[in-house]
Amino acid sequence: MPAGHRMPAALSRRKVLRRGTGLALGAAAALPGCATTTDDGVGADGRVTVELWHGQTDSARGVIEKLVAEFNRTHPGIRVDPAGGVLADVMLQKITAALAAGSFPDIAYVFGSDLASVARSPSVVDLTGTVRSAPLPWTDYWAPVRQAVTLNGQVRAAPAVVDSLAVICNKKLFHAAGLPLPQPGWTWDEFMDTAKKLTGAAPGAFGTGWPGAGDEDTVWRLWPLIWDLGGDLVGKDGRGIGFADAGVQALETVRSLARDKSVYIDPKPGGEQMYKVFASGRMGMVVTGPWQLPDIRQAEIDYHVVPLPSYSGRPMTISGPDTWTLFDNGPARVRAARTFVTWLTQPAQDVIWAVESGSLPLSRSTRALPGWQSQTTRVEGLSVFTEALDTARVRLVHPAYPQVSQALGQAVVAVLLGRSTPVEAMRECADEANAALFIPR
Repeated sequence: MPAGHRMPAALSRRKVLRRGTGLALGAAAALPGCATTTDDGVGADGRVTVELWHGQTDSARGVIEKLVAEFNRTHPGIRVDPAGGVLADVMLQKITAALAAGSFPDIAYVFGSDLASVARSPSVVDLTGTVRSAPLPWTDYWAPVRQAVTLNGQVRAAPAVVDSLAVICNKKLFHAAGLPLPQPGWTWDEFMDTAKKLTGAAPGAFGTGWPGAGDEDTVWRLWPLIWDLGGDLVGKDGRGIGFADAGVQALETVRSLARDKSVYIDPKPGGEQMYKVFASGRMGMVVTGPWQLPDIRQAEIDYHVVPLPSYSGRPMTISGPDTWTLFDNGPARVRAARTFVTWLTQPAQDVIWAVESGSLPLSRSTRALPGWQSQTTRVEGLSVFTEALDTARVRLVHPAYPQVSQALGQAVVAVLLGRSTPVEAMRECADEANAALFIPR
């Protein structure tokens, strides 16, 4: 690892993302169509004030506040106020309550997995025309970015951050086990065999890890396996899950890791214990995203990043983009909010956000900028996460996703802990998930 180069602290929202599904279940049951506020936001001086609930903390908060200050300086007719709101992990509850009360912000940071639930409110602004006429071509965004903000053919939010999953390997443990470092195109069979051989390569060492709290962090690692096997969230008939068979096969891989005792199962939400084990030098491989690189570098782990394995040999990974969702507080504030998010997502600003907050570039234009190219030179493996965006997929934007995710999370945990076979776990998952998908929304 090159000395003297540190990425900024990882986005705090990545720690809370892994808890998001449980919050969604309680808050997303219904979003009433409430009247918007009568305050048009136009002050006596003619300047429009926009309320932003950015949801960030630590370094990411500092970056967004710096960008807001620059926008306010260069757009004298608009003032963006970033002081309100709550942290991202409780944003769904806060927004739901605000919509019910008829008093909500102009812009809020909404997890991609929650967008379908939030967008059921008529107070959410349609951004289709905004993105189609923006200076940056819509097609310049990565496909996962476009898909994550699109619902029923309409663009319901602006992209905020994007990421991808890959495998980070501890070179020291690979050397101790006498194993070559994995290369692109490897398979899940090779992953399982490698994890087994890495276990015990050092005292108390595990081959790999898997979050075992049943939260979204547990679930979204399974989607690339399901997709590679031909499954999807919703079946072709649109009335039930489309991963019953693929889910069983994917869970067989999970069961093999658990049966070999080569996987550290993190019982706490957020997977933080799993990451601590890796950072301590006692885990050979961890499936994670670019947000974890700062901690790994700070721990001075000599590491190697490789794309996810697959069953088919084709590149397959998942991306979990999050959004800036706009709400209708009158024409003046909507226009001002559109102006801000259009400016914020342009490459000149996006590269600052990506580099300083630990995210990936939203578009190919941002990736081409010298600032991002310099960052990938400084940070080992960062280019692997970026290149994965060319073939990454996203979870379907669907209002029933939180319930499906909860059911699938329980299935993964049951298999990890040996409480159920993959067939039994998927049968119970299908019963709950199909019931959720059957409800008209």
